[in-house]
Amino acid sequence: MNLPEGHQTIMPYLILKDAGQFIEFTKKVFDSKDSNQQVLRADGTIMHAEIILNGSTIMVTDETKDWTRQTANLFVYVPNADETYKKALDNGATNLMGLSDQDYGRTCGVTDPYGNVWWITSVSS
Repeated sequence: MNLPEGHQTIMPYLILKDAGQFIEFTKKVFDSKDSNQQVLRADGTIMHAEIILNGSTIMVTDETKDWTRQTANLFVYVPNADETYKKALDNGATNLMGLSDQDYGRTCGVTDPYGNVWWITSVSS
C-alpha cells in the first residue's frame, strides 16, 4: 500500500477551537514540527493542518458551524514523562492524573487548553 510521505494508516483528525494555538501548544510541549501542510479558509481560520509528533502525524482543523469541535484522548510516548508533564502544565494544561510509575512506564494525564486529553508515558528502563 502506498501512503503519502509522513502519513500512517490511521491518524487522528481533531476539530478544534483555536487550531493554530493548539499547534503552538504541541510545539512547546512535545516539540512537534509543522509538516508544511496548512490550508487556510478565506476568514483566516485553519481548514487543514498537519503536525508531526515523534514521527506520527496529527491532522487538525478549526471548528465551523457545520463541523463542531471534536476533541480526543491521545496516548503519546515521550523520552521523559516528568519533563513533558511540567511543560504541559506550564503551557496551560490541567492535571488529570499525576505522575506515577506503572508496569508499562512512567505516566501521567493532562487536559490541554483545547479539550484534548493526553496520556503521557515514557518507557521504563
